[in-house]
Formats: sequence, C-alpha cells, structure tokens
Amino acid sequence: MKIHRSYLAVIALCLLPWFARAQQLTDAKATATTRVLYKNLYQLSQKHTLFGHQDDLAYGVNWKYVKGKSDIKAVVNDYPAVYGWDMARIELDSANNIDGVPFEKMRQYIKEGYQRGGIITLSWHFNNPLSGGSSWDTTQNAVASILPGGTKHELYKSWLDKAARFMHSLKGPKGEAIPILFRPFHELTGDWFWWGSKTSTPAQLKAAWRFTINYLRTEKQLHNLIVVYNTNDFTSEAAYLERYPGDDVVDLLSFDHYQFDTQSQKDFIEAVRHEMTLLTQLAKAKHKPMAFAETGYEAIPDANWWTRTLWPAIKDFPVAYVLVWRNAGYSPSMKKMHYYAPYPGQASANDFKKFYQNPKILFEKKLSTLKIYQAKK
Repeated sequence: MKIHRSYLAVIALCLLPWFARAQQLTDAKATATTRVLYKNLYQLSQKHTLFGHQDDLAYGVNWKYVKGKSDIKAVVNDYPAVYGWDMARIELDSANNIDGVPFEKMRQYIKEGYQRGGIITLSWHFNNPLSGGSSWDTTQNAVASILPGGTKHELYKSWLDKAARFMHSLKGPKGEAIPILFRPFHELTGDWFWWGSKTSTPAQLKAAWRFTINYLRTEKQLHNLIVVYNTNDFTSEAAYLERYPGDDVVDLLSFDHYQFDTQSQKDFIEAVRHEMTLLTQLAKAKHKPMAFAETGYEAIPDANWWTRTLWPAIKDFPVAYVLVWRNAGYSPSMKKMHYYAPYPGQASANDFKKFYQNPKILFEKKLSTLKIYQAKK
C-alpha cells in the first residue's frame, strides 16, 4: 500500500512533541553530556537493554582490588555496560563505603568505567539520621525528622553536602562532570528501610524526595544527575505511584525484584512481566525511560537462569538497563555465599555466555562503539 508523503509528514509532526518530551531531563540546567546520555539512553532502550553489575570493578568471588579485574570480564571477556555503586557512610566521613570499598578507589573505578564508555549509577544506603542506626533501622519516623523544621534537617543537609562533594569530584578526562544515574531512597515502597512504608507516610517521603533533589540542584549546583525513581516489586500502577514525588523531579522509572528459593521460575517470570507491562504503560504516559534497577538470584543455583528466566522476563519491554547485585563471595555475617553474577566455573557461567551473545543485550564493548555520550547527528 502506497502512503502519500504529506500524510507521513503530518504523522511525524504529531509524534515530534512526544519524542521531545521523552528525551527531556527535568533539570533545565543539566550539563550537555548528561542531556545527551539521557536522550541516547532512551532511544537505545527501544531496541536494546544494557547489562549492569554492582561493585563490579572493586571485588568479586575470592578476590578484591585487582586492577582491571571483574567477574563478568573473567567469564565473557567484557565489562558490564552499567556500573552500580553505593555512597553509604559518606555521610559519616568514613573512608570506606558500606561494603568496605574505599571512596578513593570508587572514584577511580567510576572514572575508568566512564572513560571506556560505561554508565554509572549511584544508590545510597545512608544511616538513620534520627536513631543513628543503619538504613534498616525502622524503629522511628526519620523521614519526618529530615524535612524542613525537623529535628534532623540540618544534619541531613550536612549529609547531602558530603554526598554532593563526592559527586562533584567525579570528572572525566576533560574535566567534565560524569553523568550519574542517581537512585535515592531506593525500594521506597518496601518496609525494610527507614525511608520506607513502615515508618513514613507517602506525603512525607514525597516531601523528602523533592527537598533532596531541589537542594542538590539549586544549593549544590549538581547538574549531572539523571534522577531514578525506584520501588520494590509491585502489583498495580497505584502501588507503584503511591510515593511518586512528581514528574518534575524524576527522570527514569525503575523497580527491584529478586528471585528467591520460595518463588518458582514460572512465578518469577510472570510477576516481572506483569510489572514490566505496568511500568511500560507508565513510562510511555510520562515520557520517561524505564529500568530493572536491581535483580538476581543469590548464588545462581539455576544453571540456565540467564537465558531461561531473566531474558524471558524482560525480552518484550523497552528496558534501558538491568543490573544484578554484587559478588561479595562468602559472607561471614550471613554464613553463606552471596553473589549474583557468575564467575569462572560457576554453575550458570556457560549460560551467561549465551546470554552475552544475545544481540539485544549490550555490554561495554558494544556500548562503547555507540558513543552514548555523544550527540547523534
């Protein structure tokens, strides 16, 4: 069937505003590199999903702080496309983060990943500012305390100052600010963190989110942030949006969902696909990209998990990236192995190699050829 060119032109003009909104950051002063990354990330997500791994360059199963080493690279001779890191304990002036990674090393790893063409995402398991306990201390309503007028508001601002100082220090080879996918208050619909549903109201969390992002932008002049909204698993749009702070302070929609021994392969796939369907609808309506910010199966006991569980769960959706959690190896506190990506000899390593060959899944080598930090002509 032949379609008249003028008709196609009308369609293009109608779609143009939608695409423009879809690729526009909420920070009007965002750096040029950050704007380009956001636009390219959105467009790339329509055909590909980037693979990410937490703490990938710092340590793995049975090793730590070996230059150039990575469990992912040891299996497929390539690095992940997305590097996840956490700023926890920077608020305490600690030299190391919550997982023992020195911030000086983290800064260097972030620079290395960026210079190779990788993407950086930061979360923050910060301590409970009211009790002094960990992120998992849900004994008091700490969210109310950090709001303007709250008893810990000034303390919280000092924490944001320290986080901002670290993020400002992340510079590329030309002195440019490295774009960061910033994921504050992650898994905020769960009840296990002090900012979660057990100890705060939706209104309080929204207010804390808005204060945090606006403070980092206006007071600390951080304009290299792509702000990621993140929930745990959910069953409806209403549940996902219960604590949503507003389209003007969120750039990317995401959620976390792990497979546990209590959930079958079939149930995990069906649950994730249901969430992906809902999130796709929301992302389209809000003109924002979407991601699977955390997932995995601890110790990966399923030898075919990558191609027969993870891929079927995400394959039909515009997922910008999927990130699996860290490879800590044996955990003395948990008295078990704690890792989410394969290493040489691990049961799922061969299946991961098949997953790596999937043309729709991108690791760092292929991503670097796309020059995601450069504007497309």
